[in-house]
This record gives sequence, structure tokens and C-alpha cells, in this order.
Amino acid sequence: MPTTSCHPLAPHRKLRIPDWYVSTLMLERTVDAILRRIRLRRDCDIPYLAGYSQDGRTIYIDRHLPRTFTDRGRTVEVDRYLILHEAVEKSLIDELDLHYLHAHQIATRAEESAVRADRISWRAYDAFMQRYVKSVGDERLRNVPADLDLKPYRDEHDRDLMARMQKAESTGIAPIRTSRRKP
Repeated sequence: MPTTSCHPLAPHRKLRIPDWYVSTLMLERTVDAILRRIRLRRDCDIPYLAGYSQDGRTIYIDRHLPRTFTDRGRTVEVDRYLILHEAVEKSLIDELDLHYLHAHQIATRAEESAVRADRISWRAYDAFMQRYVKSVGDERLRNVPADLDLKPYRDEHDRDLMARMQKAESTGIAPIRTSRRKP
């Protein structure tokens, strides 16, 4: 395969349907392209499991979230789905000036499509994520990245969380969350 093609490492495979139809192969290539363009960090405390830098070039996944879960006896790595979600969400907010909630809804649908395309139960995946959203939301924030984009938290008017993150950034320690609300 020539190295000048658009996918030198993954040659095109002829699809049985037109390539503009939704297909698992095209979705996998799209996710792989996103993964090549961003930097992943898993060493920080990130409210609600994942977030992105202000410039969108770094995706943060909370350091407490396990990298895998088991679905029907199969070990599933979760980073690629969260990265897809965060990259889509950030792009929609920055490029189309969408409100966080609208961008989040579309990003969740993209994430769900990628999960289902890999023949993973969305219900099992979402239940796994929700378990950690709650536990991560209750922890002390000690290592919040200085360049974490705070727009989603501002759009949700989560003033308690914003104050905790600002305190964590300045002192390295933030008080435990007082309210239970999540976006």
C-alpha cells in the first residue's frame, strides 16, 4: 500500500454499501483519527470523569476511573469512547458556539454509537460510568489541571464545583462537595 494514501496503516476495505452510509468501519477510522490528534492525560482529578483543555488538544480522564470494565466476559477499554465524547463536545462548543448541554447530548450519541459499533452493551457501559461519576464527584479535588476548560461547569451553573476547582488550583486541596447535583 502506498504511504501517500489517506490511511497508510489501515488500507481501505471495500464496503458492501456506499461509504457515506453509517458503518462500523468508518466509525472506527474516525475514532482512530481523533485519537491521533489529541493528547490523553489520566493523572488528574476531573469532575464528572472527563474534560478537555482550553485549546482542545488534551483530553483529561479522571485518575480514579478504571481503564477497563467487563461486558459479557469481555474486557473493554473505555478511554477511546470518552475521548470521542470529549472531542466532539469541545468541537461543537468551540466551532458552532453551542451551549454545553446541546453539545453534550450530541457527544453522548456519538459515544453511544461507538460503543454499540464495537458490540458492547450501552446499558452496561453507561452503568459502569455512572458508578464512577458519583464516587469521583464526592472526592477531594487535589490535582485539577490549570488549563481545564471550565465552560461546561459554568454553563451548568455549578458554582460549588467551580469554587472547589479554583481552590484546588490555588492550594492543591479543595473541600468535599456540598451538593449532589451533576450535569
